[in-house]
Amino acid sequence: MRNKISALLLGTAMALSVASIASADDKVVKIGVLSDQSGLYADLAGPGSTLAAQMAIEDSGLKAKGWTIDLISGDHQNKPDIGTTIARQWFDVDKVDTIVDVPNSGVALAVNNVVKEKNGVYINSGAATSDLTNAQCTPNTVHWTYDTYMLAHATGQALVKAGGDTWFFLTADYAFGAALERDTTAVITANGGKVVGGVKHPLNTADFSSFLLQAQASKAKIIGLANAGGDTTNSIKQAAEFGIVKGGQKLAALLLFLTDVKAIGLETAQGLNFTETFYWDLNDNTRAFSKRFSEKLKSGAPPTMVQAGVYAGLLHYFKALDALGGNPHDGAKVVAKMKTMPTDDPLFGKGEVEANGRVTHDAYLFEVKKPSESKGPWDFYKLVGTVPGNQAFTPLDKSACALLKK
Repeated sequence: MRNKISALLLGTAMALSVASIASADDKVVKIGVLSDQSGLYADLAGPGSTLAAQMAIEDSGLKAKGWTIDLISGDHQNKPDIGTTIARQWFDVDKVDTIVDVPNSGVALAVNNVVKEKNGVYINSGAATSDLTNAQCTPNTVHWTYDTYMLAHATGQALVKAGGDTWFFLTADYAFGAALERDTTAVITANGGKVVGGVKHPLNTADFSSFLLQAQASKAKIIGLANAGGDTTNSIKQAAEFGIVKGGQKLAALLLFLTDVKAIGLETAQGLNFTETFYWDLNDNTRAFSKRFSEKLKSGAPPTMVQAGVYAGLLHYFKALDALGGNPHDGAKVVAKMKTMPTDDPLFGKGEVEANGRVTHDAYLFEVKKPSESKGPWDFYKLVGTVPGNQAFTPLDKSACALLKK
């Protein structure tokens, strides 16, 4: 009897020990920043997104509560096959729980499928396609920062209402460009405008001359640039060389980043209207974070909205893990928790994660300052208007997300 009692006590002790280890493991989390680390989106995401993730880890306060948080980064090179290969490696071998950033909508949509298959968490701040929270939504994905619907309805609608009722598109020939042209076209026609033509260009194009000549010949009042990063800066610079704006046509930078304006220069970029959801000089909170960020970043640049989205998205993710009391290593469960909690961070303010994974927060219509208006090396924007979060993104009753039908 004594031997049986001893064996029972020993078994109980071992079980408690295993439970203790499992409990400790529940406070282990690994983040993967999957970005363009070396190509045309590296300045607006890349190393800055990795820094933003590190700052979110530091600011979360979880390490002081006994959590172990590891961070790794990868370069998808703007190729969906490379992006999915890295994502599978991270989930299967490196035991990553969450993937963040992922600029380039083609890569983002491919990675979206892998994350769902592996039941991880996907916090996208870099890609624009609104399909991530519409036709291709999953219970594992949260889309922070911006999307093509928001860009189209803020910038596109404002320009049409201001008299820009005929459009010609220069569109990047991949998922992002197609989604942005599609969403903007819908806004143009809904507001009485007309698309008179368009041309698709390869990603990372150096010479836009033939495309710009077609746009110029169209006589459209607005030339919509459905591209991003280096493609946007190159097309705007070369449009200036052709005298397109001086000739009476207006460029619509449907997606413009702080780093793009820096690359273009205020002399050429002045007067451009565009939409972002974050600007470093928006308020005291954005200025305080941006000062810390720029002091740590090698280039000394303030954060873009993509990098800000990495930070804010991870802060909310960490709050959800804390509320759960540990990491269940169940992506759908964590995202479900994120959806029950209002978002509130110093960079984007208050909002929510909707049922389709879309995060709603205010968006801002900006105009690039004239050189004479700028007071510093990164003082580029003046605020034109604010679009409330509940109006900036796709209404749930218009979303094609299957999660809303359950």
